[in-house]
Amino acid sequence: MEIIFMLLAISICLALFFLLSFLWASKSGQFDDTYGPARRMLFDGDESETHSDNSKNTKECK
Repeated sequence: MEIIFMLLAISICLALFFLLSFLWASKSGQFDDTYGPARRMLFDGDESETHSDNSKNTKECK
């Protein structure tokens, strides 16, 4: 019978730990924008290179 109370206490402590860690992550902004940074990482370099390439081409043509 003692093991049931011990396991119950451990499971409650573990559940509280996960709840508090989720609340901390929510307040610190971990779940604000999950799609934007991944998309920005893929397309930031391409846009800046094409703009610099276009400006070089227009200078050379004139």
